[in-house]
Amino acid sequence: MCGILAVFGKKDIATVQALSKRMSHRGPDESDIHFNSKGWILTHERLSIVDLNTGKQPIQGTDSFWVAHNGEIYNHQELRDTVLNDHTFRTTCDSEVIVHLYEKFGVDFCNMLKGIFGFVVIGEDTYMIGRDPIGIKPLYYGHDSEGVMWVASEMKSIADQCVDFAQFPPGHYYTPETGFVKYYNPDWLDISVIKEAGDEKKLHDALVESTRKRMMADVPIGVLLSGGLDSSLIASITKRFCDANKQELHSFSVGVNLDAPDIKAAKKVADFIGTIHHNVTFSIEEGIAALEEIIWHIESYDVTTIRASTPMFFLSKYIKEKGIKVVMSGEGADEIFGGYLYFHNAPSLKDFSEETVRRVGLLNTADCLRADKSTMAHGIEARVPFLDRDFLDVAMVIRAEDKRPSKAEGIIEKKILRAAFDNKENPYLPSEILWRQKEQFSDGVGYSWIDGIVEYANAKVSDQEFAQAEALFPINTPNTKEAFLFRTIFHKFYPQESAAKSVMKWIPKWQKNTDPSGRVAEVHENFVEDVQKK
Repeated sequence: MCGILAVFGKKDIATVQALSKRMSHRGPDESDIHFNSKGWILTHERLSIVDLNTGKQPIQGTDSFWVAHNGEIYNHQELRDTVLNDHTFRTTCDSEVIVHLYEKFGVDFCNMLKGIFGFVVIGEDTYMIGRDPIGIKPLYYGHDSEGVMWVASEMKSIADQCVDFAQFPPGHYYTPETGFVKYYNPDWLDISVIKEAGDEKKLHDALVESTRKRMMADVPIGVLLSGGLDSSLIASITKRFCDANKQELHSFSVGVNLDAPDIKAAKKVADFIGTIHHNVTFSIEEGIAALEEIIWHIESYDVTTIRASTPMFFLSKYIKEKGIKVVMSGEGADEIFGGYLYFHNAPSLKDFSEETVRRVGLLNTADCLRADKSTMAHGIEARVPFLDRDFLDVAMVIRAEDKRPSKAEGIIEKKILRAAFDNKENPYLPSEILWRQKEQFSDGVGYSWIDGIVEYANAKVSDQEFAQAEALFPINTPNTKEAFLFRTIFHKFYPQESAAKSVMKWIPKWQKNTDPSGRVAEVHENFVEDVQKK
Protein backbone atom coordinates (compact mmCIF):
# COMPACT_ATOMS: atom_id res chain seq x y z
CA MET A 1 0.00 0.00 0.00
CA CYS A 2 1.27 3.39 -0.94
CA GLY A 3 0.50 6.83 -2.25
CA ILE A 4 0.98 7.81 -5.87
CA LEU A 5 0.94 11.19 -7.61
CA ALA A 6 1.25 11.76 -11.36
CA VAL A 7 1.32 15.01 -13.32
CA PHE A 8 1.07 14.95 -17.12
CA GLY A 9 2.60 18.33 -17.90
CA LYS A 10 5.69 20.33 -17.06
CA LYS A 11 5.61 21.40 -13.41
CA ASP A 12 8.19 22.28 -10.82
CA ILE A 13 9.59 19.01 -9.51
CA ALA A 14 10.18 20.28 -5.98
CA THR A 15 6.55 21.45 -5.78
CA VAL A 16 5.26 18.08 -6.95
CA GLN A 17 7.46 16.27 -4.45
CA ALA A 18 6.08 18.45 -1.66
CA LEU A 19 2.53 17.68 -2.76
CA SER A 20 3.34 13.97 -2.77
CA LYS A 21 4.60 14.26 0.79
CA ARG A 22 1.11 15.23 1.89
CA MET A 23 0.49 11.48 1.57
CA SER A 24 3.64 10.38 3.38
CA HIS A 25 1.45 8.61 5.95
CA ARG A 26 0.47 6.20 3.17
CA GLY A 27 4.09 5.31 2.47
CA PRO A 28 6.38 6.01 5.43
CA ASP A 29 9.11 3.54 4.39
CA GLU A 30 10.60 5.19 1.29
CA SER A 31 9.79 7.47 -1.66
CA ASP A 32 11.03 8.12 -5.17
CA ILE A 33 10.23 10.04 -8.36
CA HIS A 34 10.45 9.53 -12.13
CA PHE A 35 10.05 12.10 -14.87
CA ASN A 36 10.40 11.82 -18.64
CA SER A 37 11.47 14.05 -21.52
CA LYS A 38 8.03 15.69 -21.68
CA GLY A 39 8.32 16.71 -18.06
CA TRP A 40 5.63 14.27 -16.90
CA ILE A 41 6.19 13.40 -13.25
CA LEU A 42 5.44 10.19 -11.34
CA THR A 43 5.98 9.95 -7.56
CA HIS A 44 5.54 7.17 -5.05
CA GLU A 45 5.34 7.03 -1.24
CA ARG A 46 5.92 3.40 -0.25
CA LEU A 47 4.64 1.18 2.52
CA SER A 48 6.73 -1.99 2.22
CA ILE A 49 4.58 -5.13 2.35
CA VAL A 50 5.86 -7.40 -0.44
CA ASP A 51 9.54 -7.43 -1.52
CA LEU A 52 10.94 -5.32 1.29
CA ASN A 53 14.36 -4.93 -0.32
CA THR A 54 13.98 -4.35 -4.07
CA GLY A 55 10.41 -3.10 -4.47
CA LYS A 56 11.10 0.63 -4.53
CA GLN A 57 8.84 2.49 -6.97
CA PRO A 58 8.35 3.80 -9.62
CA ILE A 59 9.50 0.55 -11.28
CA GLN A 60 10.90 0.47 -14.80
CA GLY A 61 9.64 -2.12 -17.25
CA THR A 62 11.60 -3.77 -20.03
CA ASP A 63 11.35 -0.76 -22.31
CA SER A 64 10.70 2.91 -21.59
CA PHE A 65 7.63 2.42 -19.39
CA TRP A 66 7.43 2.97 -15.64
CA VAL A 67 4.73 2.11 -13.10
CA ALA A 68 3.67 3.43 -9.71
CA HIS A 69 1.05 1.36 -7.93
CA ASN A 70 -0.97 1.63 -4.73
CA GLY A 71 -2.37 -1.73 -3.65
CA GLU A 72 -1.59 -5.42 -3.91
CA ILE A 73 -1.72 -7.84 -6.85
CA TYR A 74 -2.44 -11.18 -5.20
CA ASN A 75 -1.92 -13.27 -8.33
CA HIS A 76 1.38 -11.64 -9.34
CA GLN A 77 3.36 -14.88 -9.04
CA GLU A 78 0.86 -16.74 -11.21
CA LEU A 79 1.14 -14.00 -13.84
CA ARG A 80 4.94 -14.19 -13.71
CA ASP A 81 4.82 -17.95 -14.22
CA THR A 82 2.32 -17.89 -17.10
CA VAL A 83 1.55 -14.96 -19.40
CA LEU A 84 4.72 -13.06 -18.36
CA ASN A 85 7.17 -15.95 -18.30
CA ASP A 86 9.00 -14.40 -21.27
CA HIS A 87 9.73 -11.17 -19.39
CA THR A 88 12.78 -10.32 -17.29
CA PHE A 89 11.86 -8.91 -13.88
CA ARG A 90 13.91 -6.38 -11.95
CA THR A 91 12.19 -7.06 -8.59
CA THR A 92 10.03 -9.58 -6.79
CA CYS A 93 7.50 -6.82 -6.06
CA ASP A 94 3.91 -7.61 -7.03
CA SER A 95 3.55 -4.18 -8.65
CA GLU A 96 6.06 -4.93 -11.41
CA VAL A 97 3.66 -7.23 -13.24
CA ILE A 98 1.50 -4.21 -14.14
CA VAL A 99 4.11 -2.55 -16.33
CA HIS A 100 4.99 -5.82 -18.08
CA LEU A 101 1.32 -6.61 -18.73
CA TYR A 102 1.01 -3.18 -20.32
CA GLU A 103 4.08 -3.78 -22.46
CA LYS A 104 2.70 -7.11 -23.66
CA PHE A 105 -1.04 -6.50 -23.95
CA GLY A 106 -1.45 -2.74 -24.14
CA VAL A 107 -4.46 -1.51 -22.17
CA ASP A 108 -6.29 -4.84 -22.27
CA PHE A 109 -5.06 -6.43 -19.04
CA CYS A 110 -6.92 -5.02 -16.01
CA ASN A 111 -9.21 -8.04 -15.83
CA MET A 112 -6.11 -10.24 -15.45
CA LEU A 113 -5.31 -8.59 -12.13
CA LYS A 114 -6.62 -10.21 -8.95
CA GLY A 115 -6.14 -7.63 -6.28
CA ILE A 116 -6.61 -4.01 -5.34
CA PHE A 117 -5.03 -1.16 -7.18
CA GLY A 118 -4.72 2.39 -8.29
CA PHE A 119 -1.86 2.61 -10.77
CA VAL A 120 -0.23 4.84 -13.35
CA VAL A 121 1.92 3.52 -16.21
CA ILE A 122 3.91 6.25 -17.92
CA GLY A 123 5.86 6.17 -21.17
CA GLU A 124 7.55 8.81 -23.30
CA ASP A 125 4.43 9.60 -25.33
CA THR A 126 1.43 8.13 -23.53
CA TYR A 127 0.18 6.91 -20.17
CA MET A 128 -2.47 4.69 -18.59
CA ILE A 129 -4.35 5.04 -15.29
CA GLY A 130 -6.37 2.22 -13.71
CA ARG A 131 -8.42 1.55 -10.58
CA ASP A 132 -9.56 -1.75 -9.11
CA PRO A 133 -13.09 -3.06 -9.82
CA ILE A 134 -14.78 -1.96 -6.56
CA GLY A 135 -12.62 1.03 -5.70
CA ILE A 136 -11.04 -0.47 -2.60
CA LYS A 137 -8.02 1.76 -3.16
CA PRO A 138 -8.70 5.48 -3.47
CA LEU A 139 -7.80 7.44 -6.59
CA TYR A 140 -8.57 11.00 -7.69
CA TYR A 141 -7.99 12.90 -10.91
CA GLY A 142 -8.33 16.52 -11.96
CA HIS A 143 -7.17 19.29 -14.29
CA ASP A 144 -5.41 22.53 -13.48
CA SER A 145 -5.94 25.93 -15.09
CA GLU A 146 -3.56 24.97 -17.93
CA GLY A 147 -5.47 21.78 -18.70
CA VAL A 148 -2.77 19.52 -17.21
CA MET A 149 -4.10 16.27 -15.77
CA TRP A 150 -3.21 15.31 -12.18
CA VAL A 151 -3.79 11.92 -10.52
CA ALA A 152 -3.31 11.06 -6.85
CA SER A 153 -4.22 8.46 -4.24
CA GLU A 154 -5.68 11.16 -2.02
CA MET A 155 -7.48 14.39 -2.78
CA LYS A 156 -5.24 16.47 -0.52
CA SER A 157 -2.34 16.26 -2.99
CA ILE A 158 -4.23 17.83 -5.90
CA ALA A 159 -7.20 19.79 -4.47
CA ASP A 160 -5.46 23.17 -4.42
CA GLN A 161 -3.74 22.55 -7.76
CA CYS A 162 -6.79 21.69 -9.86
CA VAL A 163 -9.76 23.77 -10.95
CA ASP A 164 -11.85 20.61 -11.06
CA PHE A 165 -11.32 17.11 -9.69
CA ALA A 166 -13.25 13.97 -8.79
CA GLN A 167 -12.90 10.35 -7.78
CA PHE A 168 -11.46 8.20 -10.53
CA PRO A 169 -14.30 5.74 -11.28
CA PRO A 170 -13.76 2.17 -10.01
CA GLY A 171 -13.45 -0.57 -12.60
CA HIS A 172 -12.17 1.85 -15.25
CA TYR A 173 -8.92 2.69 -16.96
CA TYR A 174 -7.98 5.88 -18.78
CA THR A 175 -5.57 6.79 -21.54
CA PRO A 176 -5.40 10.08 -23.46
CA GLU A 177 -6.30 8.12 -26.61
CA THR A 178 -9.33 6.23 -25.26
CA GLY A 179 -10.64 8.39 -22.44
CA PHE A 180 -12.36 6.45 -19.66
CA VAL A 181 -13.07 2.79 -20.43
CA LYS A 182 -15.11 0.52 -18.14
CA TYR A 183 -13.28 -2.80 -18.08
CA TYR A 184 -15.15 -4.41 -15.16
CA ASN A 185 -18.57 -5.59 -16.33
CA PRO A 186 -19.68 -8.58 -14.21
CA ASP A 187 -22.88 -10.35 -15.15
CA TRP A 188 -24.55 -9.50 -11.83
CA LEU A 189 -24.80 -5.82 -12.74
CA ASP A 190 -27.88 -7.03 -14.62
CA ILE A 191 -30.22 -8.13 -11.81
CA SER A 192 -31.97 -10.56 -14.14
CA VAL A 193 -29.04 -12.96 -13.60
CA ILE A 194 -29.40 -12.76 -9.81
CA LYS A 195 -31.40 -15.97 -9.60
CA GLU A 196 -29.15 -18.79 -8.41
CA ALA A 197 -30.18 -20.83 -5.40
CA GLY A 198 -27.78 -20.30 -2.53
CA ASP A 199 -25.04 -22.93 -2.35
CA GLU A 200 -23.59 -22.84 1.17
CA LYS A 201 -20.55 -24.98 0.38
CA LYS A 202 -19.70 -22.93 -2.70
CA LEU A 203 -20.04 -19.74 -0.66
CA HIS A 204 -17.89 -21.15 2.14
CA ASP A 205 -15.13 -22.29 -0.20
CA ALA A 206 -15.09 -18.99 -2.09
CA LEU A 207 -14.60 -16.94 1.08
CA VAL A 208 -11.90 -19.26 2.38
CA GLU A 209 -10.03 -18.98 -0.92
CA SER A 210 -10.45 -15.21 -0.99
CA THR A 211 -8.93 -14.97 2.48
CA ARG A 212 -6.07 -17.30 1.50
CA LYS A 213 -5.09 -14.99 -1.37
CA ARG A 214 -4.79 -12.11 1.06
CA MET A 215 -2.29 -13.89 3.29
CA MET A 216 0.42 -12.75 0.84
CA ALA A 217 2.87 -10.58 2.79
CA ASP A 218 6.49 -10.36 3.93
CA VAL A 219 5.37 -8.74 7.19
CA PRO A 220 3.11 -9.93 10.07
CA ILE A 221 -0.67 -9.93 9.52
CA GLY A 222 -3.36 -9.00 12.06
CA VAL A 223 -7.16 -8.95 12.03
CA LEU A 224 -9.65 -6.21 12.87
CA LEU A 225 -12.21 -7.86 15.12
CA SER A 226 -15.46 -6.12 16.02
CA GLY A 227 -17.17 -9.28 17.24
CA GLY A 228 -19.77 -8.97 14.51
CA LEU A 229 -20.33 -11.73 11.98
CA ASP A 230 -18.20 -10.37 9.15
CA SER A 231 -14.94 -9.55 10.92
CA SER A 232 -15.30 -12.62 13.14
CA LEU A 233 -15.58 -14.97 10.16
CA ILE A 234 -12.56 -13.41 8.48
CA ALA A 235 -10.60 -13.64 11.75
CA SER A 236 -11.50 -17.29 12.20
CA ILE A 237 -10.55 -18.23 8.64
CA THR A 238 -7.29 -16.27 8.88
CA LYS A 239 -6.43 -17.98 12.16
CA ARG A 240 -6.78 -21.40 10.54
CA PHE A 241 -4.28 -20.41 7.84
CA CYS A 242 -1.92 -19.02 10.49
CA ASP A 243 -2.16 -22.24 12.47
CA ALA A 244 -1.27 -24.25 9.37
CA ASN A 245 1.79 -22.02 8.87
CA LYS A 246 2.67 -22.00 12.58
CA GLN A 247 2.17 -18.24 12.77
CA GLU A 248 0.76 -16.15 15.58
CA LEU A 249 -2.24 -13.96 14.86
CA HIS A 250 -3.02 -10.71 16.67
CA SER A 251 -6.60 -9.44 16.77
CA PHE A 252 -7.70 -5.90 17.61
CA SER A 253 -11.00 -4.45 18.80
CA VAL A 254 -12.02 -0.93 19.80
CA GLY A 255 -14.64 0.72 21.99
CA VAL A 256 -15.30 3.68 24.23
CA ASN A 257 -14.87 1.34 27.19
CA LEU A 258 -14.51 -2.35 27.96
CA ASP A 259 -18.31 -2.71 28.20
CA ALA A 260 -18.84 -1.69 24.56
CA PRO A 261 -20.85 -4.30 22.59
CA ASP A 262 -18.02 -4.91 20.12
CA ILE A 263 -15.34 -5.22 22.81
CA LYS A 264 -17.27 -7.89 24.68
CA ALA A 265 -18.23 -9.83 21.56
CA ALA A 266 -14.69 -9.64 20.14
CA LYS A 267 -13.26 -11.08 23.36
CA LYS A 268 -15.52 -14.11 22.99
CA VAL A 269 -14.31 -14.64 19.43
CA ALA A 270 -10.64 -14.14 20.29
CA ASP A 271 -10.84 -16.62 23.16
CA PHE A 272 -12.63 -19.13 20.94
CA ILE A 273 -10.27 -19.00 17.94
CA GLY A 274 -7.09 -18.39 19.96
CA THR A 275 -5.72 -15.06 18.79
CA ILE A 276 -3.44 -12.75 20.76
CA HIS A 277 -6.09 -10.15 21.46
CA HIS A 278 -5.84 -6.42 22.08
CA ASN A 279 -8.57 -4.08 23.30
CA VAL A 280 -8.24 -0.40 22.42
CA THR A 281 -10.37 2.25 24.09
CA PHE A 282 -10.86 5.92 23.37
CA SER A 283 -12.92 8.49 25.20
CA ILE A 284 -15.63 10.63 23.65
CA GLU A 285 -13.46 13.65 24.45
CA GLU A 286 -10.52 12.11 22.59
CA GLY A 287 -12.75 11.35 19.61
CA ILE A 288 -14.04 14.90 19.47
CA ALA A 289 -10.53 16.34 19.83
CA ALA A 290 -9.35 14.22 16.88
CA LEU A 291 -12.16 15.18 14.50
CA GLU A 292 -10.13 17.71 12.50
CA GLU A 293 -7.24 15.30 11.98
CA ILE A 294 -9.62 12.49 11.06
CA ILE A 295 -11.60 14.54 8.54
CA TRP A 296 -8.36 15.77 6.96
CA HIS A 297 -7.31 12.15 6.50
CA ILE A 298 -10.56 10.61 5.32
CA GLU A 299 -11.55 13.51 3.03
CA SER A 300 -15.26 13.19 3.74
CA TYR A 301 -18.02 14.98 5.65
CA ASP A 302 -20.46 12.07 5.54
CA VAL A 303 -21.89 11.44 9.01
CA THR A 304 -21.71 7.65 8.87
CA THR A 305 -18.15 7.70 7.56
CA ILE A 306 -16.88 10.05 10.27
CA ARG A 307 -18.70 8.23 13.07
CA ALA A 308 -17.09 4.96 11.99
CA SER A 309 -13.70 6.39 11.00
CA THR A 310 -13.03 7.76 14.47
CA PRO A 311 -12.75 4.43 16.31
CA MET A 312 -10.91 2.90 13.34
CA PHE A 313 -8.44 5.79 13.42
CA PHE A 314 -7.58 5.15 17.09
CA LEU A 315 -7.42 1.41 16.51
CA SER A 316 -4.99 1.84 13.60
CA LYS A 317 -2.73 4.09 15.64
CA TYR A 318 -2.44 1.33 18.26
CA ILE A 319 -1.82 -1.35 15.62
CA LYS A 320 1.02 0.68 14.13
CA GLU A 321 2.63 0.97 17.58
CA LYS A 322 2.54 -2.84 17.77
CA GLY A 323 4.53 -3.11 14.54
CA ILE A 324 1.84 -4.75 12.39
CA LYS A 325 1.37 -3.37 8.87
CA VAL A 326 -1.38 -5.56 7.39
CA VAL A 327 -4.83 -6.33 8.81
CA MET A 328 -7.76 -8.33 7.50
CA SER A 329 -11.14 -6.62 7.69
CA GLY A 330 -14.78 -7.49 7.03
CA GLU A 331 -16.01 -4.66 4.80
CA GLY A 332 -18.48 -5.45 2.04
CA ALA A 333 -20.57 -8.29 3.46
CA ASP A 334 -23.51 -6.06 4.41
CA GLU A 335 -23.73 -4.68 0.91
CA ILE A 336 -23.40 -8.08 -0.75
CA PHE A 337 -25.89 -9.93 1.46
CA GLY A 338 -28.26 -7.12 2.44
CA GLY A 339 -27.03 -7.09 6.01
CA TYR A 340 -27.98 -3.59 7.06
CA LEU A 341 -31.12 -3.53 9.16
CA TYR A 342 -32.98 -1.34 6.68
CA PHE A 343 -32.93 -4.25 4.21
CA HIS A 344 -35.71 -5.81 6.31
CA ASN A 345 -37.97 -3.12 4.83
CA ALA A 346 -37.25 -3.85 1.15
CA PRO A 347 -40.61 -3.58 -0.65
CA SER A 348 -39.92 -6.51 -2.98
CA LEU A 349 -37.31 -9.09 -3.92
CA LYS A 350 -36.44 -7.03 -7.00
CA ASP A 351 -35.91 -3.92 -4.85
CA PHE A 352 -33.73 -5.93 -2.51
CA SER A 353 -31.46 -7.17 -5.32
CA GLU A 354 -31.24 -3.73 -6.92
CA GLU A 355 -30.19 -2.24 -3.61
CA THR A 356 -27.44 -4.80 -3.02
CA VAL A 357 -25.99 -4.04 -6.47
CA ARG A 358 -26.29 -0.31 -5.85
CA ARG A 359 -24.59 -0.54 -2.46
CA VAL A 360 -21.69 -2.60 -3.77
CA GLY A 361 -21.25 0.00 -6.48
CA LEU A 362 -21.05 2.75 -3.86
CA LEU A 363 -18.55 1.07 -1.55
CA ASN A 364 -15.79 3.31 -2.86
CA THR A 365 -17.65 6.32 -1.43
CA ALA A 366 -18.27 4.80 1.99
CA ASP A 367 -16.86 1.69 3.69
CA CYS A 368 -13.87 1.23 1.36
CA LEU A 369 -12.97 4.89 1.65
CA ARG A 370 -13.23 4.77 5.44
CA ALA A 371 -11.35 1.49 5.81
CA ASP A 372 -8.49 2.58 3.57
CA LYS A 373 -7.97 6.12 4.81
CA SER A 374 -8.50 5.42 8.52
CA THR A 375 -5.88 2.67 8.46
CA MET A 376 -3.49 4.30 5.99
CA ALA A 377 -3.46 7.42 8.16
CA HIS A 378 -1.09 5.31 10.25
CA GLY A 379 0.56 3.30 7.49
CA ILE A 380 -1.62 0.21 7.96
CA GLU A 381 -2.95 -1.80 5.01
CA ALA A 382 -6.48 -3.20 5.29
CA ARG A 383 -7.39 -6.23 3.18
CA VAL A 384 -11.03 -7.08 2.48
CA PRO A 385 -11.73 -10.70 1.46
CA PHE A 386 -15.46 -10.17 0.95
CA LEU A 387 -14.69 -7.88 -2.00
CA ASP A 388 -12.60 -10.34 -3.96
CA ARG A 389 -13.94 -10.34 -7.52
CA ASP A 390 -14.16 -14.14 -7.62
CA PHE A 391 -16.11 -14.18 -4.36
CA LEU A 392 -18.43 -11.50 -5.73
CA ASP A 393 -19.14 -13.68 -8.75
CA VAL A 394 -20.37 -16.37 -6.37
CA ALA A 395 -22.20 -14.24 -3.81
CA MET A 396 -23.81 -11.56 -5.96
CA VAL A 397 -25.81 -13.96 -8.16
CA ILE A 398 -27.56 -15.62 -5.20
CA ARG A 399 -31.26 -14.92 -5.49
CA ALA A 400 -32.96 -12.49 -3.13
CA GLU A 401 -35.12 -15.28 -1.68
CA ASP A 402 -31.97 -16.72 -0.08
CA LYS A 403 -30.58 -13.41 1.13
CA ARG A 404 -33.42 -11.13 2.18
CA PRO A 405 -33.93 -10.83 5.95
CA SER A 406 -37.40 -10.71 7.47
CA LYS A 407 -38.25 -9.98 11.07
CA ALA A 408 -41.82 -11.17 10.48
CA GLU A 409 -40.58 -14.55 9.23
CA GLY A 410 -37.75 -14.81 11.75
CA ILE A 411 -35.03 -14.63 9.08
CA ILE A 412 -31.93 -12.86 10.38
CA GLU A 413 -29.65 -10.73 8.21
CA LYS A 414 -27.06 -12.69 6.16
CA LYS A 415 -28.61 -16.01 7.13
CA ILE A 416 -27.02 -17.87 4.19
CA LEU A 417 -23.54 -16.63 5.09
CA ARG A 418 -24.01 -17.67 8.71
CA ALA A 419 -25.29 -21.09 7.64
CA ALA A 420 -22.31 -21.57 5.30
CA PHE A 421 -19.98 -21.47 8.32
CA ASP A 422 -22.23 -23.20 10.85
CA ASN A 423 -19.98 -26.23 11.24
CA LYS A 424 -21.02 -28.19 14.32
CA GLU A 425 -18.07 -30.61 14.20
CA ASN A 426 -15.36 -27.98 13.72
CA PRO A 427 -17.03 -24.64 14.54
CA TYR A 428 -15.63 -21.40 13.21
CA LEU A 429 -17.31 -19.25 15.87
CA PRO A 430 -19.38 -19.47 19.04
CA SER A 431 -23.06 -19.80 18.15
CA GLU A 432 -24.00 -16.53 19.86
CA ILE A 433 -21.50 -14.70 17.62
CA LEU A 434 -22.37 -16.54 14.42
CA TRP A 435 -26.01 -15.55 14.92
CA ARG A 436 -25.48 -12.10 16.49
CA GLN A 437 -27.65 -9.30 15.08
CA LYS A 438 -26.03 -6.62 12.95
CA GLU A 439 -24.54 -3.57 14.69
CA GLN A 440 -23.22 -0.63 12.69
CA PHE A 441 -19.51 -0.31 13.54
CA SER A 442 -20.00 3.17 15.00
CA ASP A 443 -22.80 1.80 17.23
CA GLY A 444 -20.91 -1.29 18.33
CA VAL A 445 -17.97 0.66 19.76
CA GLY A 446 -20.42 1.99 22.36
CA TYR A 447 -23.73 3.78 21.91
CA SER A 448 -22.38 6.69 23.97
CA TRP A 449 -19.97 7.57 21.12
CA ILE A 450 -22.79 8.63 18.80
CA ASP A 451 -24.81 10.13 21.63
CA GLY A 452 -21.72 12.10 22.71
CA ILE A 453 -20.87 13.47 19.29
CA VAL A 454 -24.50 14.45 18.64
CA GLU A 455 -24.67 16.21 22.02
CA TYR A 456 -21.37 18.00 21.35
CA ALA A 457 -22.49 19.18 17.91
CA ASN A 458 -25.83 20.42 19.22
CA ALA A 459 -24.00 22.51 21.81
CA LYS A 460 -21.22 23.65 19.44
CA VAL A 461 -23.38 24.78 16.51
CA SER A 462 -25.79 27.61 17.32
CA ASP A 463 -29.27 27.85 15.85
CA GLN A 464 -28.19 31.00 14.01
CA GLU A 465 -25.23 29.17 12.42
CA PHE A 466 -27.34 26.19 11.47
CA ALA A 467 -29.91 28.48 9.82
CA GLN A 468 -27.18 29.43 7.32
CA ALA A 469 -26.57 25.82 6.26
CA GLU A 470 -28.11 26.06 2.80
CA ALA A 471 -26.44 29.38 2.00
CA LEU A 472 -23.04 28.15 3.18
CA PHE A 473 -23.25 24.63 1.77
CA PRO A 474 -25.63 24.43 -1.21
CA ILE A 475 -24.15 21.07 -2.27
CA ASN A 476 -25.33 18.23 0.01
CA THR A 477 -26.68 20.74 2.53
CA PRO A 478 -26.27 19.37 6.08
CA ASN A 479 -29.62 18.66 7.74
CA THR A 480 -28.43 18.20 11.35
CA LYS A 481 -26.04 20.10 13.54
CA GLU A 482 -23.74 17.07 13.62
CA ALA A 483 -23.58 17.09 9.81
CA PHE A 484 -23.06 20.88 9.86
CA LEU A 485 -20.10 20.50 12.24
CA PHE A 486 -18.44 17.86 10.05
CA ARG A 487 -19.07 19.89 6.92
CA THR A 488 -17.54 23.01 8.47
CA ILE A 489 -14.35 21.15 9.36
CA PHE A 490 -14.20 19.56 5.91
CA HIS A 491 -14.63 22.97 4.24
CA LYS A 492 -11.71 24.33 6.26
CA PHE A 493 -9.38 21.82 4.57
CA TYR A 494 -11.18 21.28 1.26
CA PRO A 495 -13.14 24.44 0.29
CA GLN A 496 -13.35 23.59 -3.41
CA GLU A 497 -16.72 22.86 -5.02
CA SER A 498 -15.21 19.70 -6.52
CA ALA A 499 -14.35 18.53 -3.00
CA ALA A 500 -17.94 18.97 -1.85
CA LYS A 501 -19.19 17.04 -4.89
CA SER A 502 -16.75 14.18 -4.27
CA VAL A 503 -18.63 13.08 -1.13
CA MET A 504 -21.78 10.96 -1.16
CA LYS A 505 -23.90 10.77 1.97
CA TRP A 506 -24.72 7.31 3.37
CA ILE A 507 -28.47 7.22 3.95
CA PRO A 508 -30.54 4.10 4.73
CA LYS A 509 -33.59 3.41 2.57
CA TRP A 510 -37.09 2.25 3.43
CA GLN A 511 -37.20 3.54 7.01
CA LYS A 512 -38.81 6.60 8.58
CA ASN A 513 -35.70 7.84 10.35
CA THR A 514 -32.79 8.49 8.00
CA ASP A 515 -30.14 8.71 10.73
CA PRO A 516 -27.52 6.11 9.70
CA SER A 517 -27.28 4.56 13.17
CA GLY A 518 -28.62 1.01 13.12
CA ARG A 519 -30.29 1.70 16.45
CA VAL A 520 -33.01 3.77 14.79
CA ALA A 521 -34.07 0.86 12.59
CA GLU A 522 -37.39 -0.55 13.75
CA VAL A 523 -36.02 -4.11 13.71
CA HIS A 524 -33.11 -3.35 16.05
CA GLU A 525 -33.46 -5.25 19.29
CA ASN A 526 -32.57 -2.04 21.19
CA PHE A 527 -34.61 0.32 19.01
CA VAL A 528 -34.05 4.02 19.65
CA GLU A 529 -36.89 6.30 18.59
CA ASP A 530 -34.66 9.16 17.51
CA VAL A 531 -30.97 9.09 18.34
CA GLN A 532 -30.60 12.75 17.41
CA LYS A 533 -32.87 13.82 20.27
CA LYS A 534 -30.77 12.13 22.92
